[in-house]
Amino acid sequence: MAGAALLLAGCFSSGGDGDENNGSGASVTQQPKNSDPFWVNPDGNAAAQVAAYVKAGKDDDAEQIRKIAQQPTGEWIGPENPEQEARGFTEAAAKADRDALLVLYNIPHRDCGQFSQGGAADGNAYRAWIDGVAKGIADRPATVILEPDAVLHLVNQCTPEEFHEERYDLLKGAITALKALKNTKVYVDAGNAGWGHPDQIFEPLQWAGIEAADGFSVNVSNFYTTADSIAYGKQLSAKVGGKPFVIDTSRNGNGPYTEGEAEENWCNPPGRALGETPTTKTADPLVDAYLWVKRPGESDGECKGGPKAGEWWVDYALKLAKASS
Repeated sequence: MAGAALLLAGCFSSGGDGDENNGSGASVTQQPKNSDPFWVNPDGNAAAQVAAYVKAGKDDDAEQIRKIAQQPTGEWIGPENPEQEARGFTEAAAKADRDALLVLYNIPHRDCGQFSQGGAADGNAYRAWIDGVAKGIADRPATVILEPDAVLHLVNQCTPEEFHEERYDLLKGAITALKALKNTKVYVDAGNAGWGHPDQIFEPLQWAGIEAADGFSVNVSNFYTTADSIAYGKQLSAKVGGKPFVIDTSRNGNGPYTEGEAEENWCNPPGRALGETPTTKTADPLVDAYLWVKRPGESDGECKGGPKAGEWWVDYALKLAKASS
């Protein structure tokens, strides 16, 4: 269980000169493009929190949350206005001369009834949603993480058998629609280093259309170390034609939590830390990027005292930041 939360897309801004936007009061700047080409949203929850702390004179807390605010994080496209949101994020990113990082998490029967349950009503609704996202992206540069947990939940039988054939078809269709765009990269989610073995998921990834995608993603919304994620990804890559992959390093600085009930160690675990900052300069040629797919400081769900999945939780954000170097 990756515990991927539906993070409702926040506000976006197309203002500034492409390098800095001070509208939030957080002085959020873009990272160097040659090592981190992804867009930093100057109006995200973390940036707003920095501004609030600065206004309140809490400079030390502001500096901690700035560790999150100054990094590019995934923009999770909501279910209602996919075209509008995808257009807004990609336009803002393009104006800043950066690539948008989008997460699509709306597959029918999503999350097996857990904290992020939901998704599109049916296959046709999902196809229409994907078409909206594609129209919104158009020719602007975007990197898409496609459907966290969707293939994994087919493998571990969390998703009932009756929905398998449709899900494979929907994932293949989504890859086709997104790869028809001029400047969009697509990474299909492929679980994490702790759930099982690559032998269990490589064929389902092939059935989902991985061949037509740019690669796959690992560790989304999870906490496994970068070293373990690279090892898992390299084993899996060898079974799917040498495809490269990206790793979610947003909260893996201290590795996974192992002291609680195993089935909920993914959900708001204590004592975690921010991981490697996003970059395309990674430790292995098969790893296209370290990304912050999950937005640090946003809840995994109503567990361990957390708010609803995707809601900003400043206490948790501060702990992540303070625990990181």
